Amino acid sequence: MIRWMIVIFLALLLISWATPLFKKLGFGRLPGDFHFKAFGREWFLPFASTVLLSLVASLIGYLI
Repeated sequence: MIRWMIVIFLALLLISWATPLFKKLGFGRLPGDFHFKAFGREWFLPFASTVLLSLVASLIGYLI
């Protein structure tokens, strides 16, 4: 179980590091990405960016 916790921690660390890079590349501004304010906070739901990155990861995995 500790291995999974380490993997999840490293994945979250990598995602938080790569988020500004993805924003510069245009991810987060696709038509299926939602931004809204509720309860005094700004919320971001990147549905289209998630699907696109998943397809790219699947293609890379298929080619390898």
